[in-house]
Amino acid sequence: MAGALLSIRDLHLTMKSFDGEAHVLNGIDLEVRRGEIWGLVGESGCGKSLTGLSISRLVPSPPARYARGEILFEGSDILTLPMRDVEALRGKRIGMIFQDPTTNLNPVYRVGEQLVDVALAAASHDPSVLDCAANAGRRERRRAARRLAAEMLGRVGIPDAKTRLDNYPHEFSGGMRQRVLIAMALIGRPDLLIADEPKTALDVSVQAQILKLLKGTVADHDIGVILITHNLGVVAQTCTHVAVMYAGNVVESGPVARVIEDPAHPYTRALMAAIPTKESRRGSLNGLGGRVPNLIAPPPGCRFSPRCPLAQPDCTRAVPPSVAVGRDHWTACLRAKEIEGVAHV
Repeated sequence: MAGALLSIRDLHLTMKSFDGEAHVLNGIDLEVRRGEIWGLVGESGCGKSLTGLSISRLVPSPPARYARGEILFEGSDILTLPMRDVEALRGKRIGMIFQDPTTNLNPVYRVGEQLVDVALAAASHDPSVLDCAANAGRRERRRAARRLAAEMLGRVGIPDAKTRLDNYPHEFSGGMRQRVLIAMALIGRPDLLIADEPKTALDVSVQAQILKLLKGTVADHDIGVILITHNLGVVAQTCTHVAVMYAGNVVESGPVARVIEDPAHPYTRALMAAIPTKESRRGSLNGLGGRVPNLIAPPPGCRFSPRCPLAQPDCTRAVPPSVAVGRDHWTACLRAKEIEGVAHV
């Protein structure tokens, strides 16, 4: 089997605040190979977005501090690379779709200029991006980049794409700006794409179009994708693998079909139980009691134990290690063997 495109090993991240130091990532382990789409799911505040931002070293330091761990991109530890090397990866080999479309486009440049700049930067790594001769002059390369920019805008569902290249970000709606960000992330054919809630502000038909585009890009260019989302339905339809996060920990991971059909962690089972079905009556959804803990003073041992119906005293003594519960299916729960046959919480 080919080696991992991305390998996150025992990643610990703390964030300083006036109230103290929050332990926001608590030993993240994740491997992404080419051709895989990994879904990161969990409640707000569980560390999904910070995991994605850490891969491109976009978390400000300070206040952030990586206490230990590695983020290996094709064998090179991003956390120890010189910043100029990290910047060379951004937008070229590692693409990012940011969650907030209103703050991640430069308001003083036309959308076309921003897309062209990303395409030209990516072409310096892979000349085939522009589909023009290797010895093409600067003007010809810019024309090719502009053609590609218009093509990408059209692929993400923006009508009259050639004309819209000359518009500024404020001339687009929030949903349109989200599509521009998606086009910008895909235009350089990155080896790894991190998509943080890429469906924000998009209607259902466009959401389906974007998810189809992501899957097509993976198939056509053999890239790896990390899709950060709250929506387990999207994970089931789009992803090949899933990692369930809770309070800075990956509590369960594995192929989507195995995790969804046979969840092995009480938290995963609770998330599954909260999904409405055709038989669900109004007001009858199963909620999960309690809330994500304060990460400045997290509970000892398993961070889910205060909310877990299966918790025992030994759950609070140490962070549970990940154990295999099936082929490539892992969970961090001391009660994993007891869960089989137990109804969803």
